[in-house]
Amino acid sequence: MARAYALTTNPFDDDKLREECAVFGIHGTEDAAAHAALGLHALQHRGQEASGIVTYDGAEFRAHRALGQVGDVFGEQQVMDRLKGSAAIGHNRYSTTGDPMVRNTQPLFADFEFGGFAVAHNGNLTNAVQLRRELVHGGSIFQSTTDTEVIVHLLAQAKGGVTDRLTEALRRVEGAYSLVCLTRKKLIGVRDPLGVRPLVLGKLGDAHILASETCALDIIGAEKVRDVKAGEMIVIDDNGITSTFPFPPMKTRFCVFEYVYFSRPDSIVEGHSVYAARTAIGRELAAEHPIEADVIVPIPDSGVPSAIGYAEASGIPFQYGIIRNHYVGRTFIEPTDEIRNLGVKLKHNANREVIEGKRIVLIDDSIVRGTTSRKIVEMMRHAGATEVHMCIASPPTTHSCFYGVDTPERDKLLAARNTLEEMRALIGCDSLAFISMDGLYRAVGLPGRDPDSPQYCDACFSGDYPIRLTDQEQQGGKTSQLSLLREQAR
Repeated sequence: MARAYALTTNPFDDDKLREECAVFGIHGTEDAAAHAALGLHALQHRGQEASGIVTYDGAEFRAHRALGQVGDVFGEQQVMDRLKGSAAIGHNRYSTTGDPMVRNTQPLFADFEFGGFAVAHNGNLTNAVQLRRELVHGGSIFQSTTDTEVIVHLLAQAKGGVTDRLTEALRRVEGAYSLVCLTRKKLIGVRDPLGVRPLVLGKLGDAHILASETCALDIIGAEKVRDVKAGEMIVIDDNGITSTFPFPPMKTRFCVFEYVYFSRPDSIVEGHSVYAARTAIGRELAAEHPIEADVIVPIPDSGVPSAIGYAEASGIPFQYGIIRNHYVGRTFIEPTDEIRNLGVKLKHNANREVIEGKRIVLIDDSIVRGTTSRKIVEMMRHAGATEVHMCIASPPTTHSCFYGVDTPERDKLLAARNTLEEMRALIGCDSLAFISMDGLYRAVGLPGRDPDSPQYCDACFSGDYPIRLTDQEQQGGKTSQLSLLREQAR
C-alpha cells in the first residue's frame, strides 16, 4: 500500500547535473526579507530542497530556515513579519547525498567578538575535509556537515575586523565559492580567485544587491550594475561600496556549464545572454552534425533554446514533440519499483501528433547516466517515430565536478565508460552526436578552446581541474566532496 511521502524534488529524475546553491543579499531597503524571498524565488532552479533568510533590523539578527521550496518556506505572512530589517541575505540549497537536514540549511550564523555574522555560500571547498579535521583537532565543534561551516570556524581563529578575518580565512581554503555575508553594518560579497561560480552586483534605488544571477534582479525591478569580478571582495554599508582584491590575481575559469544548463535562460552571466549562448550552441550543433530529418524536438525545458538554434540553422521545423508536466516536483506517492518503472512519463509525455511517422532529432543539454535519454527514445519510438536521432548541447560528460555541482561518481557517468557508439547503442537512438569543445566555446563568442590556457572551467568534459582537489587526492578520488564531509562528521 502506498503511503504518504513528502518530497521537495522529483525523485525520478536523477539524470541531470544539479547546481547546489543560490545566494542573494540586499542592503539599504525596507522589507529586505521580502526582496530576498522574491530573489530566491527567481533562483529556485539553483536549489530546491531548503531555503533560508537572515536579516538585521538594527538591534538583532533574525532568521528563518526550513526544508522546502521558497514558496513553502516563506509563504506565510507571519514568517515574513518576523524577518524585519533593512539588510538580508538568503540561500537556496540542493542537497547532494543523504537526507536534507535543517542544520545544513543556510545562511549559517555565528556570534563573534565583533558581533553577529551570517554567511551563504554557492560552490564547494575542495580541502574542506582536511581543514575540518585540523579544526576539530584544535577544539572546534561543528554543528553541520556543510563545507561552509569550515569558513565560520576559520573566521573565529583569524584576527582583526570582519573583512580582515574573512580574507585570512579564505586564503586557507581551496575550491570554488561565491559568498554573501551579513554583519551588523555590512553586506559582503566575495568570489574565488578563478571566478568559477557566478555573482552579480545590482541596484534598486538606494539599495545594493548581490545575487547569483540577473534574473533575481529582474523580479524585484533592480538593474544590473556589473558582475562581481574573480577574486573581488565587495563591502556594502551606509557609506556605499568598497571594492578590494585581497587575493593574488589568477586567470579566470568561469564554469562553462552555466551557459549550457545551470543558469536561467533569461539571465545575463559574465556579459553574455544565456539564451543567446544556448541558441548559438544549437546552430553550432547543426553545422557540426547535419541530419536529414523531418522535425526538431527539444527535451524540455533545458533543450528548448538549443533546439531553436538547430532548427534555424538546419531549416528543419521546430516542434514541441514532448510535453512536460511542470507539477511533478512534489509527489505524495512513494517511489516504489513499480512507480519508478513509469520513469520519465511522470515528467514527459510524447506529443504523438508531432512524432508519428516522422524522422526526429531530439535536442538535450547533456547526458549524465543516460537513463532518462534511453526512456525518452523508447517513448518516441512508441509514439511512432520512424527514426530517432539525438544531438547534445554539450560535450560528453566524462568527469565529476567538485566545485559546487552535484555529479555522480565518475564510474556512473555514461561517457566515462563507453565509446560514442556504445552510448548510442545503450540509449537506443539511430545516431548520437555531441557538440565539440571548440563548438561550445564558439557559441559563447570565442574562436575555440585554447588547450594550453582554457578560458573556462570545463573539467566535467575535459578532466582539466583548475583548482587542486586536495581531499580527493587524500581519499583516492572515489566519491563526492560532501560525501567525504559526511563521513568525516560521523
